[in-house]
Amino acid sequence: MQNPPSLISRRCFLAGSLTAPVLLSGCMTTGDSGAAPSPAATPAAPETTELEARYAAFEDGGHLVPAVPYKKMNPEFLRQRVIDPTGEAPGTVVVDTPRRFLYLVEQGGSAMRYGVGIGRDGFAWEGQGYIHWRQPWPRWKPPSEMIARQPELERYSVANGGMDPGLSNPLGARALYIFQNRQDTLYRLHGSPEWQSIGKAVSSGCVRLINHDIVDLYGRVPYHAPIVVHQTPMTGVA
Repeated sequence: MQNPPSLISRRCFLAGSLTAPVLLSGCMTTGDSGAAPSPAATPAAPETTELEARYAAFEDGGHLVPAVPYKKMNPEFLRQRVIDPTGEAPGTVVVDTPRRFLYLVEQGGSAMRYGVGIGRDGFAWEGQGYIHWRQPWPRWKPPSEMIARQPELERYSVANGGMDPGLSNPLGARALYIFQNRQDTLYRLHGSPEWQSIGKAVSSGCVRLINHDIVDLYGRVPYHAPIVVHQTPMTGVA
């Protein structure tokens, strides 16, 4: 898929983001502007037994990821297979920012849908790109601009090797790095233990999923998968 000119309005600073002069907070939680309005119709949530297994505690890469209290979440933001509303080719990742959904388009007219937390207004990337790099349990390296505002983060700087992978790392269990025209957009899909943030606008530009869902997405996304990020409602979606 040919990548159009960049539509970047703001960027999320994460690992390797050292030069873009934007005042952000590196995908850390900074506030809550509320949940997005629900679509008019959503499919029923999966059965309870399936959800119990889907969001149970699990061990991964030497880290014990705790269970998600999914019953406290809005059921429409739980991972589920739906009829594809995007019209994109199979293998494409689509982020519907207004509705706080991420879709992975599948063969046969279906899509795997995940609830996401997104960046606050004014800190969002929009456009078409591709997932160039994928990292399990990534290190987090705050940019120099952030460290200047929060000197206590100096210990996690690039020079000091960043924050060790783990449950307290802002990037969570996986990170997918979005490129456009062979350039890093500094925009990420990444994990988070903060299940309360799903469906809300709380971070500074990047798309966060609960760790269980980013691990699932990571296992399904094909190499160099195209990605489309919408900041306005998709046409034809209720």
